[in-house]
Amino acid sequence: MFSSATSVLPIRSAIAIHGVVQAFSNLWRSWLLRNYIIWPMLLPFLIGSLIGALLTTVFIADFITEQMALSILIVLISYSILNPKMIKELKITNKQFSVVGVITSSLGLIAGAIDPLLAIFFMRDDLSKEQIVATKSAMQFICHSIKIPAFIYLGFDFKENLTLITILTISATLGTFAGVRSLRKIPQNIFFNLMKIFLIISGLNIAYQLIF
Repeated sequence: MFSSATSVLPIRSAIAIHGVVQAFSNLWRSWLLRNYIIWPMLLPFLIGSLIGALLTTVFIADFITEQMALSILIVLISYSILNPKMIKELKITNKQFSVVGVITSSLGLIAGAIDPLLAIFFMRDDLSKEQIVATKSAMQFICHSIKIPAFIYLGFDFKENLTLITILTISATLGTFAGVRSLRKIPQNIFFNLMKIFLIISGLNIAYQLIF
């Protein structure tokens, strides 16, 4: 959805609208899978995300461009794909998710891409697919929700895009419900293979945005 939005909207508008839609979508997904959320991971991430959003809104956005943020993402994604050992290296502790929160929130406000970055830290075999989706969705909800006051502070008017936001939110919510139902039927090994494919596609899409 985000890459399609950037083709018809200015990048800042696309990031803001995408943030609102994804906030509702991920809230719904995390609610449907609420019993699987790993709270010791989520709470440090929340603290880090608030810090990252504050720093980015007030300071970092003036120094880091969208191209720089996308370049950081493509390097991380490429390294995780080309270096399988990185998956074991990124089995970080629950408290270290506060750092992930800072990075994700900051890059999300500048470049809009959150899911590919978070996926890197969830390529781990000590979690079930339900735990991964539930916790990652809750983290995405946090980051996307933080975008709303941040973009209001930066002057974006959400009211002007209310119709588009409503249509996209309803579509995303329906898709989320179908996705959660399908998740329960997917074997764990296939789920991880799909995550790897998703990372590859995300990396190629980000590279495309950088080049064109």
